[in-house]
Amino acid sequence: MTRCLIAAAATFLATGIGAQVTDSPLTPRLSGEAWTVAGDPDLGPLTDPKQQPVDFAIWKAADGTWQLWSCIRGTKEPGKTRLFHRWEGAKLTDRDWTPKGIALEADPALGETQGGLQAPYVLRHDGKFWMFYGDWANICLATSSDGKSFTRHLNAGGKPQLDFGGPVDRDRNRRDPMVLRVGGKWYCYYTAHPANKGADYARTSDDLLSWGAERTVAAGGRSGDGPYSAECPFVAEPQPGHLYLFRTQRYGKEAQTMVYHSRDPLDFGVGDDAAHHVTTLPVAAPEIVQEEGKWYLAALLPSLKGIRIARLEWVPTR
Repeated sequence: MTRCLIAAAATFLATGIGAQVTDSPLTPRLSGEAWTVAGDPDLGPLTDPKQQPVDFAIWKAADGTWQLWSCIRGTKEPGKTRLFHRWEGAKLTDRDWTPKGIALEADPALGETQGGLQAPYVLRHDGKFWMFYGDWANICLATSSDGKSFTRHLNAGGKPQLDFGGPVDRDRNRRDPMVLRVGGKWYCYYTAHPANKGADYARTSDDLLSWGAERTVAAGGRSGDGPYSAECPFVAEPQPGHLYLFRTQRYGKEAQTMVYHSRDPLDFGVGDDAAHHVTTLPVAAPEIVQEEGKWYLAALLPSLKGIRIARLEWVPTR
C-alpha cells in the first residue's frame, strides 16, 4: 500500500500480457482515465486563492478507510506557508473523497520551520503507523495506532527530527521522504538541493529510528541537476529484486517524472543514467499504490488544485 507500503510478490501478473513470470525489467504505463480524489481545500482563515495541494501520501487506515494527507503550499500559514490537510475515502476507486480539515501544522517550539511541513509518507509496521515528513531542513517522524490521528515521535532531545548526523543546513532543504523495506533493511529515500543542485539520497536502518550514512542514489543525467530535478523520489518493487525510482522534474501542465530501474537499491544512476532510465511519465509527485493485486498511480492535477488516481500497468520493456 502506497507511499505507505509496497510489497514485492513472488510472482507477477502483468495486465494485458497474461500471467507471466519474468526476470527482465518492466516499464510502468498509465492505463485508462484518471479520477479526482482531492481538490482545493477550505482552510478557513488560512485559505488563500493561490494555495496548491502538492506532495502527498495515501494509505489505508486501521478501519479500512483510505487516508490522504497533502502538503498545501501558498496558504496564509505564517512562515513558509505550508501545512497538512487530510481527506478520507471508503474505496481507492471512489471519486471526491471527504475533506477532513487541517491535519498538522509545524511547531517551531520543537525545532520545525514555521510553515515548513513538506511531503508526508506513511507505512504500517509493528502494530502502528509511521509518518515520515520534512520540516524544511530535517526528516521528522510521527506515529499513530489508528492511521488517522498522529503524534510526533520525540527523540532523546524531545523533538521529532530523526538523527541523520551532521549539522542542519536549511538551505539544503532535505525533504520528500519515502521509506521501503528491501532485503531485511529499511531504506529512506529523500531529496535535497545542496548548492542548488538537486539529487536523490538514501539511508538505511534496522529499526526506522537509527539511520546510517547518506548515499547519493540518483543525480544528474537526463533529469538534469537543477534544484528541482530530483523531486518526490518514490521507489517501487513490482518484481523481487527489481526496483524502480520515480523522480519528478516538473509540476503543472508540463508535468514530468522520469523512471529508473536498478537491481541495487542504492544506485539508480549518478551522473550517467543511460543504463537505468526506462520511461518518462507526464505526472508530478507520483505515489504508487497496490490494492487487491492491482497497481495504481496517484499524482497532482495539472492545475495543481487537487490530486487524481489512475491504474498503473507494468509491461515488458521493449
